[in-house]
Amino acid sequence: MNVLFLTLVEINSIEERGIYQDLLRKFRNEGHHLTIVTPVERRKKVATNFNEKEGVSILQVKTFNIQKTNIVEKGIGTLAIEYQYLAAIKKYTSDIKFDLVFYSTPPITFAKVIEYVKKRDNAKSYLLLKDIFPQNAVDMNMLKEGGFLHKQFLKKEKKLYVISDTIGCMSPANVSFVLKHNPEVDKDKVEVNPNTIEPIAFSYSDEQKKEIREKYHIPVDKKVLVYGGNLGRPQGLDFLLETIQETKNHEAFFLIVGDGTEYAKIKNWFDYNRPENAKLLQRLPKEDYDKLLAACDVGLIFLDKNFLIPNFPSRLLSYLEMKMPVIAATDCNTDIGDIIENNSCGYKVIAGNQVEMQTKLKYILNDDLQRLGDNAEKLLNNEYLVDKSYNLIIEKI
Repeated sequence: MNVLFLTLVEINSIEERGIYQDLLRKFRNEGHHLTIVTPVERRKKVATNFNEKEGVSILQVKTFNIQKTNIVEKGIGTLAIEYQYLAAIKKYTSDIKFDLVFYSTPPITFAKVIEYVKKRDNAKSYLLLKDIFPQNAVDMNMLKEGGFLHKQFLKKEKKLYVISDTIGCMSPANVSFVLKHNPEVDKDKVEVNPNTIEPIAFSYSDEQKKEIREKYHIPVDKKVLVYGGNLGRPQGLDFLLETIQETKNHEAFFLIVGDGTEYAKIKNWFDYNRPENAKLLQRLPKEDYDKLLAACDVGLIFLDKNFLIPNFPSRLLSYLEMKMPVIAATDCNTDIGDIIENNSCGYKVIAGNQVEMQTKLKYILNDDLQRLGDNAEKLLNNEYLVDKSYNLIIEKI
């Protein structure tokens, strides 16, 4: 089967690890001919190109800078990418008849590309809904509700839902949200298709974990609670810093590993407060990050308390992969905390409620981390393996 995947994620190799790379590798390994359309930002000074690599075709499309740039170029680049992708697909894939086109949000601006491929090739379309935009931007006060831009993006969002034959959402709460706010969408074409991975085993002895901690000057006699990933406004990280400051339990040590728009602010807080119970590390290479994660005890998830959309951060899978219990401090609309508690692999907290956070920290520090970790592994194997996502998509063809 000829398969087309559209993404805003820069994919250079499907042998790397990640929710998209793992799924794409599964398609390749099952014998499908896969074409990946991925951006290469103009700052890279690389022209649009089409190459065969690792058993797949990769179409790199030169775009404006859409990551880590000013809001004007990001906005223009996001709108222009639809036309840039369409032109590249017409030029480089005219001799390929696709059976399936699937794609993820963000962005919501792929409608013309999808329509073209569906009409040209009579292809099926599948949306992996990883981000509900523009509502998330409204929640973060980055977009004025009811304003001109908001209305334009709403039209594009609804168009994307209409032209998608199937919409795969990350969790049951996401399915409910989409159907509630888009009553024109046929409920039979919306399903749960969660973030999934192809896990690998991380088996380190106590001595190896001690060596890893010593390498990064992390206490070997504490229970390390780690937050790893993007450090941005959506994560509501002021609550994490408040938690570090308010936690008096000498058994707990907090580790923050990541990068993003809020990194400088967090570093300034660390420089000023110099907390003895916490450490900040900037982004690490994936292999080093995984090793460090494997030497920690509890995973942390934070989301801004103002979110109305039910986000479901993929970092949960990294923690489950490490057989690590989790504390999720989130808004009240996401179901990630409920899933964690219902599967007995951690605790949920409403973001901003420090009393509740301290209670749940006490619970987890006094709990059997081995038991919680075993349950975390079971949850991963039952719900979040890449075979699940692949089979759900293939069933629709």
